[in-house]
Amino acid sequence: MQQSERGDFAQLITDVLAYYRQDASRFVLDLWWNACRPFDLEQVRKAMQRHATDPEHGQFAPKVADLVRILQGTTTDRASLAWGKVLEAMSSVGAYTDVVFDDPAIHAASDDMGGWPKMCRTELKELGLLQHRFMQSYRAYTERGQFDYPKRLGGDRSPDSEYEKAGLKLPRPALIGDPDRAKLVYQGGGAGKTAISFQSIQSLGGPIAAAIEGPRSAA
Repeated sequence: MQQSERGDFAQLITDVLAYYRQDASRFVLDLWWNACRPFDLEQVRKAMQRHATDPEHGQFAPKVADLVRILQGTTTDRASLAWGKVLEAMSSVGAYTDVVFDDPAIHAASDDMGGWPKMCRTELKELGLLQHRFMQSYRAYTERGQFDYPKRLGGDRSPDSEYEKAGLKLPRPALIGDPDRAKLVYQGGGAGKTAISFQSIQSLGGPIAAAIEGPRSAA
């Protein structure tokens, strides 16, 4: 959500809590805002409706953790979706192209696996083990909430320094998933690794680095 939507968001939370006969203090509204800001306002509305109509949980006022769980799914669900995205990119993009995913935890976990080219060259019989290790690492990063990650996963190509010496631009990376979110991941990452929280990435704005202008997208 954008800062300009904070008023509408606060009204939504106030109305929902009033339905459950609870007050919305400034502290409570700030807590909800900080937790839900990475998501779209419409997503939050739908999640609230889903909670309210849940036969088991809907009779109680939602807690922040309840809504975030609905919005994000379980860490296992998210890890499975992330692996599916990686597996598709391994096949469609390959080892020689730099990639930028729309999820920084994918970058961190892939880096732990030895890097993008190594993952792409995994033998078929080893894919099950790679999946297990990747999902385990991915869950650890997402549960931690703050982690280090490289801004791009480098393909099997010449080092950046050789391009710079020749006065050439770096090859444009393929954006995997949502292009806008992938650009934010790129903008928030580091040349190697840099400490940054997943949540703070969502609020990044401004121009994207020249090296990623007009990159290719891969859904």
